[in-house]
Amino acid sequence: MHFYRYQNKLLFSFEEYSCLEKISVSTVDLSKDNLYFLKNFDRGKSRRSFVVTQPSQLFIKEEGINLLALEESQRNLPPWLIDRIHNREVVSINTAYDDWQDVLNLSPPPKWRVNILGLGDVGSNLLIGLKLLGGDCIKEIGIYDRNPNKLQRWEREANQIYGVNQPMAKVVPLDFNNLFNCDLFIFCVAARVPAIGEENIDVRMVQLKENAKILSTYGKMARDVGYKGIFAVVSDPVDLLCSSLLKASNTDTDGNMDYKGLLPDQIRGYGLGVMNARALYYAMDHSTAPYYETEGRAYGPHGEGLIIADNIHNYNHEKSLYLTEKAKTANLEIRSLGFKPYIAPALSSGALSILDTIRGNWHYSATYMGGVYMGALNRFTSQGVEVEANHLHPQLLERLKGTYQLLEELGKGSE
Repeated sequence: MHFYRYQNKLLFSFEEYSCLEKISVSTVDLSKDNLYFLKNFDRGKSRRSFVVTQPSQLFIKEEGINLLALEESQRNLPPWLIDRIHNREVVSINTAYDDWQDVLNLSPPPKWRVNILGLGDVGSNLLIGLKLLGGDCIKEIGIYDRNPNKLQRWEREANQIYGVNQPMAKVVPLDFNNLFNCDLFIFCVAARVPAIGEENIDVRMVQLKENAKILSTYGKMARDVGYKGIFAVVSDPVDLLCSSLLKASNTDTDGNMDYKGLLPDQIRGYGLGVMNARALYYAMDHSTAPYYETEGRAYGPHGEGLIIADNIHNYNHEKSLYLTEKAKTANLEIRSLGFKPYIAPALSSGALSILDTIRGNWHYSATYMGGVYMGALNRFTSQGVEVEANHLHPQLLERLKGTYQLLEELGKGSE
């Protein structure tokens, strides 16, 4: 193991870096500050940085579904390093990225500036949620919509939401050229939402092609302005759109990937929160799985490929399949009543999950796992993403592998 000092930070690696100052481990206090583990991975299959949560992650050859599985092996690492890993004080950095050094000095703002693009059914309800609940962590909410009347309406309506002694962020209309003047950008634009009565089609796949075209425009804008914040995708299908966005932002004018746009870590998809909420609703119905709120888990996309696990510690396959099907088809029940199901998604997947992201809390969102944006419980920290890992029942692991492969195939088909 090699140790290095850079920008007054302690770095270590199994590889040698001749460009860095090599030091003796006996000369440093190993109990202070974060440690940074350097590796060199394929940029097309790996994040720039992430929080190391188990010793085995220092030895992985690739990132993927393995990030969700807990491995007991300590790999003969020194006890002090194992302790630092368990305390979430080790950050893995991929030095294949030209700007990998930036990870050493990342720090979240005390209060965030959040911009929302698209004030349709989802965007407007998400705005209400952020306005009501985000006063402690959001400084300002910028809004933009191509319809000027809608923009003026929501500036007035949102700024007339007020509670005595309740901190609330100011809502400001945006100029199109200032969309990325923020810490977190929320994409809520939808080219087409299937009408009531079109339940016989795959709603998500209908939306993919058109939404991807729109999204690519903003991915290139983010590239052009050198955007460094989070790009949150709320429009469906979030997982596939995240992959599409990453490619669009990192493709040059000749159509070649040059990795000069958004980082995989910057892009996050918000669609799984409502699937977890729907599973909880049906788990409590007739006490099907009353333990789900604390023991249950949701994985994968907002739609086909969704996985609900009734109990992550004591997995029941039949109950899990039942809850998966109920969560996956819950939107059809709302449509059968003559309404489009957008309120719960806007709040559970959108506002509440985004607020938990800002606050560094555990929440459901899709993050980058080896070339695929896979939904799972995770939290965002100043040093990177921490994905929850568990001991996985063999049947649950097989389901996860199947969904991961499905997302890989659909991602290739959408290119």
